[in-house]
Amino acid sequence: MTVPVFEEYEPAIDCTCAGCAQQRRAAARAVPVRYGGHPAAHGARRALVLATAAGVVLSCGAAGAAAAAGRTAGAPRADQDPEPLPDTPQGEKGPLKGSGASGPPSDSAVLRKTTRAEIINRAKKWVDAKVPYSMEKYWSDGYRQDCSGYVSMAWNLGTNEWTGSLASYGTRIARADLQPGDMLLFHNPADPSKGSHVTIFGGWTDYTRTHYVAYEQARPKTRKQSTPMAYWSNSDRYVAYRYKGVSGGSPGSGSATAFPGAGQFGPGANNAHVTRLGEMLIARGAKRFYAVGPGPVWGEADRRATQAFQQAQGWKGAEADGLPGPDTWRLLTTGTGRDIPAAATGGSPNTSVAFPGRGYFQPGRSNSHVDRLGRQLVKKGYGKHYVSGPDPRWTEADRRNVEAFQRAQGWRGGAADGYPGPETWRRLFA
Repeated sequence: MTVPVFEEYEPAIDCTCAGCAQQRRAAARAVPVRYGGHPAAHGARRALVLATAAGVVLSCGAAGAAAAAGRTAGAPRADQDPEPLPDTPQGEKGPLKGSGASGPPSDSAVLRKTTRAEIINRAKKWVDAKVPYSMEKYWSDGYRQDCSGYVSMAWNLGTNEWTGSLASYGTRIARADLQPGDMLLFHNPADPSKGSHVTIFGGWTDYTRTHYVAYEQARPKTRKQSTPMAYWSNSDRYVAYRYKGVSGGSPGSGSATAFPGAGQFGPGANNAHVTRLGEMLIARGAKRFYAVGPGPVWGEADRRATQAFQQAQGWKGAEADGLPGPDTWRLLTTGTGRDIPAAATGGSPNTSVAFPGRGYFQPGRSNSHVDRLGRQLVKKGYGKHYVSGPDPRWTEADRRNVEAFQRAQGWRGGAADGYPGPETWRRLFA
């Protein structure tokens, strides 16, 4: 069989052989002329591939599959979270199908209305269709097959935008306020082809909010996967935006960003705002203050964490009393201000037993803090009122044992009521 010395071909999308894989990578990495690429580079996308008659076999086995994925030895397997290539070139801003050009949206332009469910459903269609990544090709719905074209499609903009124009269709929000259908955008104005990227936020993966479900158009095809907040690279430069035409959950409405009021925080408070406060504080460096949680019941951990954040801003006295006010809330919800340093004032010398708050020790309550308290009382020699040993359910035996410990400190009256407070807890676990 005679093997031609040169062969001109367009690589198949689904072929996993090393030749096609190399052709796809070369085409995808070509930088547009407007970013400094050579005009001839785009006129030669049909490459000339040297094929010798020396019996070179292009394997379509495991090695070929790895090459098709653009990975080298030691790179993550296909079942692991793949990190995208550093460069994400994208096409020009323009109308659907790529014909002509379009200008920026006018102030009087009417945005298409949509819902969060519709945004996610549109995003899923490309995931299911496995749309190949391309900065020059257009899918059947008219949207360009790159990251910005994908978000333009999900937001139903009616035009193909790029990372330099998408922000004009959204309102900037804090990362803590992200909801499914919002976007995380990084545009590098110095060199848009280096790192610029955008994803659709699909929801948090768990309560820690360190990872989220990202819908994105990246090589080799549309994907949905758990992604570090905010992204694998340039994480601190990604900005959260909410589409101006989305119905429900608009920024600044309801309790999303507005300060709920001082009455929602402090001793005796039990509500969702306390939980959210704790989550935002943990995201800003207060994790060491919380043994468990955060939760809806206000506790000493919330006060100390809030105080540490306030002190990180340089506030003193009444401005750093550990109770959030409008200024504290604004900095937390917008992700601005200084984070809590690693050795912030107010830290506990024994953070594994930080006082969780009075609300956990009340009649009818059952939790791990009650069990821990009881075991420590027994260890200290104040467990005589237990009949069968401590357990997670708060009982009169717990109260009487705590009272005995408090009286042993020389306290009387309300200071020895049998209910643990911060000082009781500190001395008990010292």
